[in-house]
Order: sequence, then structure tokens, then C-alpha cells
Amino acid sequence: MRERDAEMRRTWRALALVAATLLVLSAPRQSFAGPATDQVKATVDQVIKILTDPALKGEQKTQERRAKTRQVVLQRFGFNEMAKRSLGVHWSERTPQERAEFVKLYTDLLERAYVDRVEGYTGEKILYVGEAVDGNYSEVKSKIVTKKNQEVPIVYRLIKYDSNWEVYDIAIEGVSLVNNYRAQFSKIIRTSSYEDLVKKMQAKLDGEEASDLGAPKPKVR
Repeated sequence: MRERDAEMRRTWRALALVAATLLVLSAPRQSFAGPATDQVKATVDQVIKILTDPALKGEQKTQERRAKTRQVVLQRFGFNEMAKRSLGVHWSERTPQERAEFVKLYTDLLERAYVDRVEGYTGEKILYVGEAVDGNYSEVKSKIVTKKNQEVPIVYRLIKYDSNWEVYDIAIEGVSLVNNYRAQFSKIIRTSSYEDLVKKMQAKLDGEEASDLGAPKPKVR
């Protein structure tokens, strides 16, 4: 059982992007939810509808199901902003073509991580604990409670464009997804090259070994 609990925590922390939508799949409605939380919930409702649609069940429907899920996720997550922040100071050094290529790779990697995890959801309890808004920025605070009553705090960071809130970062137990990737990407570029980073990202997407690319590792308790 301890090994199973450890594996569950690794699942939740291994790919922080997943938490941004997965963590609200079974959350009850709560009165304090603000506009950012409401929009995240609306996105999740669409994801749930796709995952529970009998017409999209089964391995033969995997590609269609994932394509529909991706379409919904792209409407809520600001992958361009996430990619830009994750590349940090190196973003300004890239050509428009390189930026477009990087955003696509970044989006594909995180979207695949999301789909893999969301389809393995087993009904962990979710609580929302607050929402703070500062101009065009918002933080939605929540926590997942495992079946062993272990709590994992999650903070969704969003930016507002017109009336739409987009997720641009996620912090799991205080560890920022964007900051974590920025450190990894910067190290690879500094010790090798930007071209090598792109190769590693593509290798990861192709299922090849790229162990130095990954989200924060969990603290197993």
C-alpha cells in the first residue's frame, strides 16, 4: 500500500500541467469561486463530457477523444505564454520561426502529459481554498486530498485577456512549473545549445530517452 501511495503522489507531481485541469474533475461547487475559477470549471466540464461520452470510449477512439480534449485544453491554457516564460531570457534570442517551433513542441509535450494522466483519474477529493485577483492576474488556490488523506496544494496562475482567463503557470507544493522548466532549459542551452534543447524535447515527444527534461519530482511522504 505504501508503494501505491508513493506512486500516486508521483503521478500528481510528475506532470504539473495535468493538475491544472485534472484537480478539479470531482470538486463540488463552492460559493467563493470567482471568474477565474468559474472558467477553469467550465473547461473541466467539457473535458469530463468528452471522457464520459460512450461514443468516444475504447482504444479505437483514442485519437478522436484526445483530439477533442486537446481542443478544449488549448482554449484555457496559454501555452504560448507558458513557453515564453519557460524559455526566459533565451526567448528574445529566437527568431519568429524558432519561437513557433518551440511553442509547438512545448504544447505537444504538456498536452500529451495532460491526456495521459487525466484518463487515469481515480476520483481523488479536491478542495478549492481561495481565489485572489490583482488586475489582470489571478491565483486560484486548491488542494488535492488523496485517499490516505495526504494533501497536495495546487496554485493555478492565470492572466486575463479581455474577459478570458488563461493558465500561464502552476505551482505544486510551492514549486512552479514554469520556473522548473526555465532552470532546465537554461542549463541545457548554457552547457550545450538551443538546438540541443529542441532535439531533447523532440526526443521526449517521440518517446525516446530525455531524462534531463521533466517536471518537479515529488516529495514522497
